[in-house]
Amino acid sequence: MELIERAKRIITDSLCLGKGETLLVVTDDPTADVGFLFYRAARELGRTALVMQMPELDVAGQEPPAAVAAAMREADVALCPTAKSITHTTARIEAAKTGTRVVTMPGITMDMLRKGASCADYVRVEKRTLRLTEKLTAAKAARIEKDGHVLTLDLDGRDGIPSPGVYRERGSSGNFPSGEAYIAPVEGAGGGTTVIDGSMVGIGKLDSPLTAVIENGRLARIEGPGSDALDILFARPENGVVAELGIGTNDEAILSGIILEDEKLFGTVHIAFGTNTSFGGTNKADCHYDGIILEPTLYLDDELVIDKGVFVGE
Repeated sequence: MELIERAKRIITDSLCLGKGETLLVVTDDPTADVGFLFYRAARELGRTALVMQMPELDVAGQEPPAAVAAAMREADVALCPTAKSITHTTARIEAAKTGTRVVTMPGITMDMLRKGASCADYVRVEKRTLRLTEKLTAAKAARIEKDGHVLTLDLDGRDGIPSPGVYRERGSSGNFPSGEAYIAPVEGAGGGTTVIDGSMVGIGKLDSPLTAVIENGRLARIEGPGSDALDILFARPENGVVAELGIGTNDEAILSGIILEDEKLFGTVHIAFGTNTSFGGTNKADCHYDGIILEPTLYLDDELVIDKGVFVGE
Protein backbone atom coordinates (compact mmCIF):
# COMPACT_ATOMS: atom_id res chain seq x y z
CA MET A 1 0.00 0.00 0.00
CA GLU A 2 1.28 3.49 -0.86
CA LEU A 3 2.04 5.57 2.21
CA ILE A 4 -0.52 8.22 1.32
CA GLU A 5 -3.18 5.52 1.12
CA ARG A 6 -2.06 4.05 4.45
CA ALA A 7 -2.34 7.51 6.03
CA LYS A 8 -5.83 7.95 4.58
CA ARG A 9 -6.94 4.61 6.01
CA ILE A 10 -5.59 5.53 9.45
CA ILE A 11 -7.42 8.86 9.31
CA THR A 12 -10.75 7.26 8.40
CA ASP A 13 -10.59 3.92 10.26
CA SER A 14 -8.55 4.74 13.41
CA LEU A 15 -8.95 8.49 13.90
CA CYS A 16 -12.54 8.23 12.59
CA LEU A 17 -12.25 11.80 11.29
CA GLY A 18 -15.66 12.88 10.01
CA LYS A 19 -16.69 15.47 7.49
CA GLY A 20 -16.88 18.84 9.17
CA GLU A 21 -14.25 17.91 11.77
CA THR A 22 -10.84 19.56 12.05
CA LEU A 23 -7.60 17.59 12.28
CA LEU A 24 -4.65 19.25 14.00
CA VAL A 25 -1.31 17.59 13.24
CA VAL A 26 1.25 18.36 15.95
CA THR A 27 4.73 17.44 14.76
CA ASP A 28 8.36 18.40 15.33
CA ASP A 29 11.51 18.79 13.30
CA PRO A 30 12.61 15.11 13.25
CA THR A 31 9.15 13.76 12.35
CA ALA A 32 7.89 16.53 10.09
CA ASP A 33 7.82 14.22 7.05
CA VAL A 34 5.28 12.00 8.81
CA GLY A 35 3.30 15.00 10.01
CA PHE A 36 2.97 16.50 6.55
CA LEU A 37 2.08 13.08 5.09
CA PHE A 38 -1.01 13.01 7.31
CA TYR A 39 -1.80 16.63 6.51
CA ARG A 40 -1.70 15.85 2.78
CA ALA A 41 -3.78 12.70 3.25
CA ALA A 42 -6.45 14.61 5.18
CA ARG A 43 -6.62 17.29 2.50
CA GLU A 44 -6.95 14.67 -0.25
CA LEU A 45 -9.86 13.23 1.73
CA GLY A 46 -11.48 16.66 1.70
CA ARG A 47 -11.03 17.22 5.43
CA THR A 48 -9.96 20.41 7.20
CA ALA A 49 -6.41 20.00 8.50
CA LEU A 50 -3.78 22.17 10.18
CA VAL A 51 -0.11 21.57 11.06
CA MET A 52 1.89 22.88 14.01
CA GLN A 53 5.61 22.10 13.88
CA MET A 54 7.76 22.58 17.00
CA PRO A 55 11.37 21.87 17.99
CA GLU A 56 12.09 18.41 19.36
CA LEU A 57 11.41 18.16 23.10
CA ASP A 58 14.20 17.13 25.48
CA VAL A 59 12.64 14.03 27.06
CA ALA A 60 9.55 11.84 26.81
CA GLY A 61 6.76 13.30 28.92
CA GLN A 62 7.92 16.93 28.66
CA GLU A 63 5.14 19.45 28.11
CA PRO A 64 4.86 20.94 24.60
CA PRO A 65 4.82 24.73 24.14
CA ALA A 66 1.73 26.50 25.48
CA ALA A 67 0.57 27.49 21.99
CA VAL A 68 0.55 23.85 20.94
CA ALA A 69 -1.39 22.83 24.06
CA ALA A 70 -3.97 25.56 23.38
CA ALA A 71 -4.45 24.48 19.77
CA MET A 72 -4.90 20.84 20.83
CA ARG A 73 -7.82 21.86 23.02
CA GLU A 74 -9.62 23.44 20.05
CA ALA A 75 -9.31 20.60 17.52
CA ASP A 76 -11.70 17.73 16.96
CA VAL A 77 -8.74 15.38 16.53
CA ALA A 78 -5.11 16.06 17.46
CA LEU A 79 -2.67 13.67 15.79
CA CYS A 80 0.81 13.96 17.29
CA PRO A 81 3.71 12.37 15.39
CA THR A 82 6.67 13.57 17.49
CA ALA A 83 10.14 12.31 18.33
CA LYS A 84 9.53 12.52 22.09
CA SER A 85 6.26 11.36 23.59
CA ILE A 86 3.62 13.85 24.71
CA THR A 87 1.21 11.03 25.62
CA HIS A 88 1.57 11.50 29.38
CA THR A 89 1.42 15.29 29.52
CA THR A 90 -0.99 17.84 30.94
CA ALA A 91 -1.47 19.14 27.40
CA ARG A 92 -2.86 15.77 26.34
CA ILE A 93 -5.03 15.46 29.46
CA GLU A 94 -6.55 18.92 29.07
CA ALA A 95 -7.21 18.47 25.35
CA ALA A 96 -9.05 15.22 26.02
CA LYS A 97 -11.10 16.93 28.73
CA THR A 98 -12.39 19.42 26.15
CA GLY A 99 -13.49 16.55 23.90
CA THR A 100 -10.53 16.38 21.54
CA ARG A 101 -9.60 12.89 20.37
CA VAL A 102 -5.84 12.84 20.94
CA VAL A 103 -3.75 10.26 19.10
CA THR A 104 -0.01 10.31 19.80
CA MET A 105 2.72 8.73 17.65
CA PRO A 106 5.99 9.16 19.58
CA GLY A 107 9.05 8.09 17.61
CA ILE A 108 7.04 7.24 14.49
CA THR A 109 8.92 6.67 11.23
CA MET A 110 7.82 6.20 7.64
CA ASP A 111 8.97 2.57 7.80
CA MET A 112 6.63 1.94 10.74
CA LEU A 113 3.71 2.88 8.50
CA ARG A 114 4.80 0.34 5.87
CA LYS A 115 4.88 -2.75 8.09
CA GLY A 116 4.38 -4.03 11.60
CA ALA A 117 1.81 -2.75 14.08
CA SER A 118 0.34 -0.17 11.71
CA CYS A 119 -0.85 -3.02 9.47
CA ALA A 120 -2.70 -5.01 12.15
CA ASP A 121 -6.31 -6.11 12.09
CA TYR A 122 -7.57 -3.51 14.55
CA VAL A 123 -10.94 -5.21 15.00
CA ARG A 124 -9.08 -8.16 16.54
CA VAL A 125 -6.65 -5.92 18.44
CA GLU A 126 -9.52 -3.91 19.92
CA LYS A 127 -11.36 -7.00 21.19
CA ARG A 128 -8.24 -8.44 22.82
CA THR A 129 -7.31 -5.07 24.35
CA LEU A 130 -10.74 -4.51 25.89
CA ARG A 131 -10.77 -8.02 27.37
CA LEU A 132 -7.40 -7.53 29.06
CA THR A 133 -8.37 -4.06 30.25
CA GLU A 134 -11.29 -5.61 32.13
CA LYS A 135 -8.90 -8.07 33.77
CA LEU A 136 -6.60 -5.25 34.90
CA THR A 137 -9.52 -3.31 36.38
CA ALA A 138 -10.74 -6.34 38.31
CA ALA A 139 -7.30 -7.28 39.68
CA LYS A 140 -5.96 -6.17 43.05
CA ALA A 141 -2.38 -7.20 42.34
CA ALA A 142 -0.03 -8.18 39.53
CA ARG A 143 3.01 -10.46 39.61
CA ILE A 144 5.63 -10.53 36.83
CA GLU A 145 8.02 -13.47 36.75
CA LYS A 146 11.05 -13.95 34.49
CA ASP A 147 14.41 -15.71 34.83
CA GLY A 148 14.01 -16.13 38.58
CA HIS A 149 13.03 -12.49 39.13
CA VAL A 150 9.66 -11.60 40.66
CA LEU A 151 8.03 -8.15 40.75
CA THR A 152 4.71 -7.53 42.50
CA LEU A 153 2.56 -4.44 41.96
CA ASP A 154 -0.52 -3.17 43.80
CA LEU A 155 -3.45 -2.48 41.42
CA ASP A 156 -6.21 -2.24 44.03
CA GLY A 157 -8.72 0.49 43.19
CA ARG A 158 -7.14 1.42 39.86
CA ASP A 159 -8.87 1.10 36.49
CA GLY A 160 -7.31 -0.45 33.41
CA ILE A 161 -7.04 1.72 30.31
CA PRO A 162 -7.42 0.44 26.75
CA SER A 163 -5.36 1.73 23.84
CA PRO A 164 -6.94 -0.24 21.00
CA GLY A 165 -5.88 1.95 18.08
CA VAL A 166 -9.44 3.08 17.27
CA TYR A 167 -10.71 6.45 18.54
CA ARG A 168 -14.38 7.15 17.97
CA GLU A 169 -15.57 8.88 21.13
CA ARG A 170 -15.09 12.48 22.18
CA GLY A 171 -12.15 12.77 24.56
CA SER A 172 -10.71 9.36 23.74
CA SER A 173 -6.94 9.16 23.44
CA GLY A 174 -4.04 6.79 22.95
CA ASN A 175 -1.29 5.81 20.55
CA PHE A 176 -1.19 4.83 16.93
CA PRO A 177 -0.03 2.28 16.06
CA SER A 178 -1.46 0.73 19.17
CA GLY A 179 -2.57 -2.36 20.98
CA GLU A 180 -2.07 -2.33 24.73
CA ALA A 181 -4.00 -2.52 27.97
CA TYR A 182 -2.38 -0.61 30.82
CA ILE A 183 -2.88 0.60 34.37
CA ALA A 184 -1.29 2.89 36.96
CA PRO A 185 -0.15 0.78 39.96
CA VAL A 186 -0.66 2.23 43.41
CA GLU A 187 2.24 4.53 44.23
CA GLY A 188 4.48 3.61 47.15
CA ALA A 189 3.54 -0.08 47.06
CA GLY A 190 4.97 -3.20 45.48
CA GLY A 191 8.52 -4.32 44.91
CA GLY A 192 10.97 -6.95 43.79
CA THR A 193 13.21 -7.28 40.76
CA THR A 194 12.62 -7.66 37.05
CA VAL A 195 14.58 -8.05 33.84
CA ILE A 196 14.00 -5.49 31.07
CA ASP A 197 15.32 -7.15 27.93
CA GLY A 198 13.39 -5.82 24.94
CA SER A 199 13.94 -2.10 24.77
CA MET A 200 14.11 0.89 27.10
CA VAL A 201 13.33 4.54 26.55
CA GLY A 202 16.60 6.46 26.66
CA ILE A 203 18.56 3.49 25.33
CA GLY A 204 16.56 1.82 22.55
CA LYS A 205 16.66 -1.85 21.62
CA LEU A 206 18.65 -3.81 24.19
CA ASP A 207 21.51 -6.13 23.29
CA SER A 208 21.89 -7.12 26.95
CA PRO A 209 19.23 -7.05 29.67
CA LEU A 210 18.82 -4.50 32.41
CA THR A 211 17.96 -5.55 35.95
CA ALA A 212 15.65 -3.21 37.83
CA VAL A 213 15.29 -3.29 41.61
CA ILE A 214 12.00 -1.86 42.90
CA GLU A 215 11.46 -0.94 46.55
CA ASN A 216 8.19 0.53 47.88
CA GLY A 217 6.98 1.27 44.38
CA ARG A 218 10.09 3.16 43.29
CA LEU A 219 13.18 2.30 41.28
CA ALA A 220 16.02 1.76 43.76
CA ARG A 221 18.63 0.93 41.12
CA ILE A 222 18.94 -0.32 37.57
CA GLU A 223 21.97 -2.22 36.33
CA GLY A 224 23.25 -3.32 32.95
CA PRO A 225 24.87 -1.96 29.78
CA GLY A 226 23.63 1.53 28.93
CA SER A 227 22.03 2.16 32.31
CA ASP A 228 24.05 5.37 32.71
CA ALA A 229 21.69 6.87 30.09
CA LEU A 230 18.87 6.58 32.63
CA ASP A 231 20.14 9.13 35.16
CA ILE A 232 16.92 11.15 34.81
CA LEU A 233 15.10 8.37 36.67
CA PHE A 234 17.10 9.28 39.79
CA ALA A 235 17.12 13.07 39.35
CA ARG A 236 13.97 13.44 41.46
CA PRO A 237 12.12 10.90 43.63
CA GLU A 238 9.04 11.24 41.42
CA ASN A 239 10.96 10.22 38.30
CA GLY A 240 11.62 6.70 39.58
CA VAL A 241 8.07 5.86 40.67
CA VAL A 242 6.62 2.79 38.96
CA ALA A 243 3.99 4.55 36.90
CA GLU A 244 2.57 1.88 34.62
CA LEU A 245 2.03 -1.78 33.97
CA GLY A 246 1.15 -2.47 30.34
CA ILE A 247 0.30 -5.55 28.28
CA GLY A 248 1.04 -5.65 24.54
CA THR A 249 -1.86 -6.87 22.37
CA ASN A 250 -0.79 -6.22 18.75
CA ASP A 251 0.22 -9.44 16.97
CA GLU A 252 1.83 -7.55 14.06
CA ALA A 253 4.13 -5.40 16.21
CA ILE A 254 7.89 -5.70 15.62
CA LEU A 255 10.68 -5.10 18.15
CA SER A 256 12.67 -2.17 16.76
CA GLY A 257 13.90 -0.07 19.65
CA ILE A 258 11.12 2.48 19.11
CA ILE A 259 8.96 2.30 22.20
CA LEU A 260 5.77 3.33 20.37
CA GLU A 261 5.69 -0.07 18.68
CA ASP A 262 7.76 -2.12 21.12
CA GLU A 263 5.30 -1.69 23.99
CA LYS A 264 2.53 -3.08 21.77
CA LEU A 265 4.37 -6.38 21.17
CA PHE A 266 2.00 -9.31 21.52
CA GLY A 267 2.53 -11.27 24.74
CA THR A 268 4.92 -8.81 26.36
CA VAL A 269 4.52 -6.63 29.41
CA HIS A 270 6.15 -3.31 30.12
CA ILE A 271 6.67 -1.18 33.16
CA ALA A 272 7.22 2.55 33.10
CA PHE A 273 8.73 5.04 35.52
CA GLY A 274 7.65 8.64 36.03
CA THR A 275 4.39 10.44 35.27
CA ASN A 276 1.06 8.62 35.44
CA THR A 277 -1.42 11.42 36.17
CA SER A 278 -2.73 11.08 32.60
CA PHE A 279 -4.26 7.66 33.27
CA GLY A 280 -5.42 7.46 36.85
CA GLY A 281 -2.24 7.80 38.90
CA THR A 282 -1.09 10.57 41.22
CA ASN A 283 2.58 10.96 40.28
CA LYS A 284 3.76 13.92 38.20
CA ALA A 285 7.40 13.66 37.14
CA ASP A 286 9.84 15.02 34.56
CA CYS A 287 9.56 11.98 32.32
CA HIS A 288 7.77 8.76 31.40
CA TYR A 289 10.23 5.96 30.58
CA ASP A 290 9.00 2.51 29.50
CA GLY A 291 10.91 -0.77 29.55
CA ILE A 292 9.81 -3.90 27.66
CA ILE A 293 9.92 -7.39 29.20
CA LEU A 294 9.98 -10.16 26.60
CA GLU A 295 8.38 -13.58 27.18
CA PRO A 296 7.19 -12.80 30.72
CA THR A 297 4.90 -14.76 32.96
CA LEU A 298 2.13 -12.54 34.29
CA TYR A 299 -0.39 -13.24 37.02
CA LEU A 300 -3.31 -10.92 37.81
CA ASP A 301 -4.24 -11.91 41.34
CA ASP A 302 -4.02 -15.71 41.08
CA GLU A 303 -4.96 -15.92 37.38
CA LEU A 304 -2.20 -16.85 34.96
CA VAL A 305 -2.68 -14.43 32.06
CA ILE A 306 0.63 -14.82 30.16
CA ASP A 307 2.83 -17.90 30.39
CA LYS A 308 6.35 -17.14 29.12
CA GLY A 309 5.03 -14.80 26.44
CA VAL A 310 1.97 -16.85 25.48
CA PHE A 311 -1.53 -15.62 26.33
CA VAL A 312 -3.44 -18.27 28.26
CA GLY A 313 -6.69 -19.17 26.50
CA GLU A 314 -5.92 -17.05 23.41
